[in-house]
Amino acid sequence: MDVFRQLKPYFWPEKKLLFGAIACLAIATALGLVYPNLLRYLIDEVITKKRFDLVPRLALIVVIVVSMKGLFQFLHGLCGGRLGNRVAYHLRNAMYNKLQYLSFQYYDQARTGDLMSRLTADLEAIRQFIGFGFAQLLNVMLMLVFGMGMMFSINWKLALLTMISMPFLAFTAVRFEGKIHPAFRMVRQSLSSMTTAVQENITGVRTVKSFAREPHEVTKFAARNEDYKSMNIGSAGIWAKYFPIMEILANLSVVILLGAGGYMVIQDTITLGELVACFSLIWYIIGPMWGLGFHINNFTQTKASGEKILDVLHHYMHVKDGENAAPVTKVDGHVRFDHVTFAYPEKQPALYDFNLDAPPGSVIGLLGSTGSGKTTVISLLMRAYNVKEGKVMLDGKDIRSLQLESYRSQISTVFQETFLFSSTIRNNIAYGCKDVSMDEIIRAAKLAKAHNFISELPEGYDTVVGERGLGLSGGQKQRIAIARALIKDPKILVLDDATSAVDMETEHEIQAGFKEVMAGRTTFIIAHRISSLKHADEIIVLDKGRIIQRGTHQELLQQEGIYRQTYEIQYSDGPRQAENQAAAAREEAPISEGIEADPNSIKISLNSERRLAH
Repeated sequence: MDVFRQLKPYFWPEKKLLFGAIACLAIATALGLVYPNLLRYLIDEVITKKRFDLVPRLALIVVIVVSMKGLFQFLHGLCGGRLGNRVAYHLRNAMYNKLQYLSFQYYDQARTGDLMSRLTADLEAIRQFIGFGFAQLLNVMLMLVFGMGMMFSINWKLALLTMISMPFLAFTAVRFEGKIHPAFRMVRQSLSSMTTAVQENITGVRTVKSFAREPHEVTKFAARNEDYKSMNIGSAGIWAKYFPIMEILANLSVVILLGAGGYMVIQDTITLGELVACFSLIWYIIGPMWGLGFHINNFTQTKASGEKILDVLHHYMHVKDGENAAPVTKVDGHVRFDHVTFAYPEKQPALYDFNLDAPPGSVIGLLGSTGSGKTTVISLLMRAYNVKEGKVMLDGKDIRSLQLESYRSQISTVFQETFLFSSTIRNNIAYGCKDVSMDEIIRAAKLAKAHNFISELPEGYDTVVGERGLGLSGGQKQRIAIARALIKDPKILVLDDATSAVDMETEHEIQAGFKEVMAGRTTFIIAHRISSLKHADEIIVLDKGRIIQRGTHQELLQQEGIYRQTYEIQYSDGPRQAENQAAAAREEAPISEGIEADPNSIKISLNSERRLAH
């Protein structure tokens, strides 16, 4: 019951419905005990003594009892249904709220299909159990207590004989619970794995089809499906092994009752009516014991579901507000990394002794190969992870001392992997702002060079984009994402390869718009194109988490290193090749062959070399 004690905050506020459902079920169960007594009275007082004038009265009592029992069963269903739905509502809100605030570190390992399974199947199991299963489990105890109490009041000797097999039935049920709970936990894990496979396949269906890997995906899913089937067959095998044993033990009580009770009737120890009443009451005891396996099955499934939900609800939040976190009010945008060393869990450090001073309004460029640490710098700036060594500071304050939500509200990020919501373009652009006018949306779209293609769409800004922005090109989605970042009017702007999906001409136009937007903002640019970085106030070149070069574009071109090599690769007519071509031109000129040259032609040649080098 430890799982349900931990879930208490979610169902205890609805305790009136809980106790109401239990009370109504208890009254309905107690009313059911009237039947055996009516049978005993009918046989011993009416039929045996031929007092048939009492039959109408007995019939009226039966009608009243049946009506009252039906009423209380209806009230039980009403209270139980409301209880289950309200508890599921509270849990669903708590789960979703926790998922919103869990750190990036959690999502680095979490699987979408598994989380969806917890929010749907596991929550549904808890809803059903708390709404109805818990009361039914208590009803088993009520029926046992009420039934055994009435049997002992009729004839204690017959009651004791009937209960001989009950301890064995209870022992078998406990053993069954010990076996079935781990089996159902494995079933849940297998279902989660299968759900994840389906989710990933649907998300990556374009990749699957482009590589013609449909047979591979079918085979992969078949393996997950086979595992799920095997787990279910295993749990069904446990059920098939224990349930017949419990059924035999339960029916053994009926055999003992009829044999011993019939002998007592012959010996006139009890009346025929009392035997019939005991026979009716035994089903009040056997019924719950017979269904004990089902209730244990339901309980164990819910327990496994509760454990998975509690795993999310109680998961440690690595990044959260400190006790005395201060709200961010006035921001200048002065960002400083002070000797920051950072490593992801169970991995080598991604940054070594990283230092950076970005004054307000400055533009910082980050260049490096994949895995060099560029994205880590941005993640630490956004406080997606907590720094373990060193400090990240905003306007002289450690960002760990600031309120997380108000701090991130000062940052706008355009990620390389663009995500758009299944909504209108207008809503996607305005996502980061609560109240924004249409004029502001259009202005942001124009700065991102998105207004023209949006205006050409049939519905314009009211066009609904599909899931993940399907229906738009990569460059169009990226420009909408840029507009979404710009409309927020942030003090810190982060562009994570924000123009990677657009052509060179559009990139030039967007960068022209950026010059206006970047004014007065501290901007961090991650890019693989030199053209996106060349205007930065400082460019930092990273390799395996270490700073190997830093300076302006012109300063870095004068140094031997990765930056100059990247520049020469991207610009085939770069300085070195220009010098080689100029040298070749000089060697082929007439003056080099000892022929008198015209001074004007020499001037033209020199000017051509300068233009080529430029």
